[in-house]
Amino acid sequence: MAVEIERKFLVTGDFRAEAHAQQRITQGYLSSVPERTVRVRIKGEQGFITVKGIGNASGASRYEWEREIPRAEAEALLALCEPGVIDKVRHLVTAGAHTFEVDEFFGDNQGLIVAEIELGHEDEDFLRPAWLGAEVTGEVRYYNSALMQNPFKNW
Repeated sequence: MAVEIERKFLVTGDFRAEAHAQQRITQGYLSSVPERTVRVRIKGEQGFITVKGIGNASGASRYEWEREIPRAEAEALLALCEPGVIDKVRHLVTAGAHTFEVDEFFGDNQGLIVAEIELGHEDEDFLRPAWLGAEVTGEVRYYNSALMQNPFKNW
């Protein structure tokens, strides 16, 4: 079983000069039930389907399974998804031995920018860039599946 260990932070400063890659992402959810979210995602010309389980007590660890699928199939599945598509650009920023995935949201989530870092274990040390703000790991409202139901513009 694959387990994802990830911590999430708000972004409070300018990270763009440090970004070495970026990609537009469109995603929707076939199921947003916390115990088993099923996500469909398009990144460039690639499609993906991902199943995630419910997080542990800290919210940093949870089961994750992902497979690449043809873009045309991802587009067809997006049409079946629950209302509320997520539109964002993911910026990759290396800091020390880790890479932060900085998501800049658009549409109904315009103005929200969060950074995620995948770790080998929950207490692993990592370099904290100056633009990294408050930690929001485990705060459900920052989950993409929650943002489609209650977007940032409504907070």
